Amino acid sequence: MPFPETPPAASVAAPATAPVIAPTRLGFTDRLLPVWILAAMGLGLLLAVVAPGIGALLGAFTIGSVSVPIAIGLLVMMYPVLAKVRYSDARAVAGDKRLLISSLVMNWLVGPALMFTLAWIFLPDLPEYRTGLIIVGLARCIAMVLIWNELACGDREAAAFLVAVNSVFQVFAFAALGWFYLQILPAWLGLSTTSAEFSIWAITASVLVFLGIPLLAGYLSRRVGEATRGRDWYESRFLPRVGPFALYGLLFTIVLLFALQGRQVIDHPLDVARIALPLLVYFLVTFLTGFLLGRLIGLPYERTATLAFTAAGNNFELAIAVAIGTFGAGSGQALAGIVGPLIEVPALVALVYVALWLRPRLFPAGATGRLDS
Repeated sequence: MPFPETPPAASVAAPATAPVIAPTRLGFTDRLLPVWILAAMGLGLLLAVVAPGIGALLGAFTIGSVSVPIAIGLLVMMYPVLAKVRYSDARAVAGDKRLLISSLVMNWLVGPALMFTLAWIFLPDLPEYRTGLIIVGLARCIAMVLIWNELACGDREAAAFLVAVNSVFQVFAFAALGWFYLQILPAWLGLSTTSAEFSIWAITASVLVFLGIPLLAGYLSRRVGEATRGRDWYESRFLPRVGPFALYGLLFTIVLLFALQGRQVIDHPLDVARIALPLLVYFLVTFLTGFLLGRLIGLPYERTATLAFTAAGNNFELAIAVAIGTFGAGSGQALAGIVGPLIEVPALVALVYVALWLRPRLFPAGATGRLDS
């Protein structure tokens, strides 16, 4: 299978003493994941160069603010991961207040504030790109984070729960936070402000399409599969058959993203580099902060990895849709949103390897998960 199985112990509430954790290595297919992703990125750029009309062609297939080709890729990518979730166990995650409160703090306080700070530090003279980065920081991840969490052997039940919580917060908090970080906070600090109105429809559509559909499909698959054939058949026969489609959907999505936006990347290399630098700092700092926080509060490795990845990822589909809908497809804000996933994908793949490297070092066999243990 392209994605490793999470130990069953990760599906229940975290015990006071973490179970023994054996070092985890990615399988052969997963170890080559950077190669597949680089190849997909290269293919997308090649298509953008040799077939310049492909971006406009693919971009024409939209429903509202949702790109149909990208939606298909993400749905194919997410379904196998959500089909693996044991939803009866996921309810126990809600009782882990350490995880829930830490995730809310990381996603809705630390993440947006950090992106705001980095945008002003690295792009003080480029207001359009700066605004685009702030919008990226407000769009919390509800899609690809499930893949990174799965690869890092995180707690998939916890990831599904936190993604659902982020989705609810996204619908109700995105516009308010955009108003705060683009107008109120800059005015308090004596900085220039940006006026923007965000479409609640774009935010709601993003949540319903990119999370609602695969979540419902995954839930129904498990309920029907277990009811008709039993859990053993479902997990030993059905899941191995659908599992590889997560990788196929991921690579398909990456090809589409680079084919759709590759021309902009090629035409504005210096601008892309300037946007990429604060993004790289953001992903690294947010991930390590989440990882250290999970360790400090005593979470086991699986939930620590989940906390770190759900904090570091961003909902690029929503950020791009909002930037284009508010400022226009040719705006600097839209370019910043476009660069977001192009940097996020390789960065978070690299952080999967960082998480697996940290696992035996910060969570040795028999450790409680606390730094003072």
